[in-house]
Amino acid sequence: MKNLGNAARVIFILALPALLVSAAIAFEFNSLWLYKDGFEKYDVSQTTGLSEVELERAAIGLVSYFNSAEEPIRLMVEKDGQPFELFNQREVAHLRDVKQLVRLDYRLLLGTALYVGAYAGACLWWRKKYRRRLAGAVIVGSSIALGMIIVLGVGSTIQGFDQMFTQFHFLAFTNELWMLDPTKDYLMMLFPEAFWYDASMLFGGIVAGVAGTLCGVAGSYLWITKRRAKSQQAI
Repeated sequence: MKNLGNAARVIFILALPALLVSAAIAFEFNSLWLYKDGFEKYDVSQTTGLSEVELERAAIGLVSYFNSAEEPIRLMVEKDGQPFELFNQREVAHLRDVKQLVRLDYRLLLGTALYVGAYAGACLWWRKKYRRRLAGAVIVGSSIALGMIIVLGVGSTIQGFDQMFTQFHFLAFTNELWMLDPTKDYLMMLFPEAFWYDASMLFGGIVAGVAGTLCGVAGSYLWITKRRAKSQQAI
């Protein structure tokens, strides 16, 4: 029984950073604010010739695509009063690959959320000592998440974001469909590399912020319970 409990704790420690990472990714892929902020910041309307209304339509269409069974994506917009399909065949094929990664992230998010919630709920409902074990596991799991963000940040600083971004694509995709032309492919014009740099910084901030908060709450709980225990012993 003890070994089973230890195994459950280890799984929780590993599931927690996976939950934070997958939740941050899911949030960003569904954040219309992030898309629209990038369009404005990098003057995408000027680059593409699309109005802000059409850019918003494109952002909504992409979010809808990632969250539906729709295949392939057919996103119609207007430019100079003429309707046209925004993405060419190569972009459509690449977006299908991206969608598979997004759906994989959703499954990871759901699985880790269910496990983390079930384990935390069981510990909170059970004896007080299990609450302390939960707090300790939260600190370890959150520290792993913080460590991951630090490593990625240092790697990006040393190697350069553009190199890491390219390496990510080689690892994540089994084809070269992601190699698009920023002068004619709208997917590249909508989301230049600088946009992904900002998204990565936001991702790191979200994960680090939540992980740091969890560490603080769990650490405070352990400190308070330890103080209480000492006070009772003194009495």
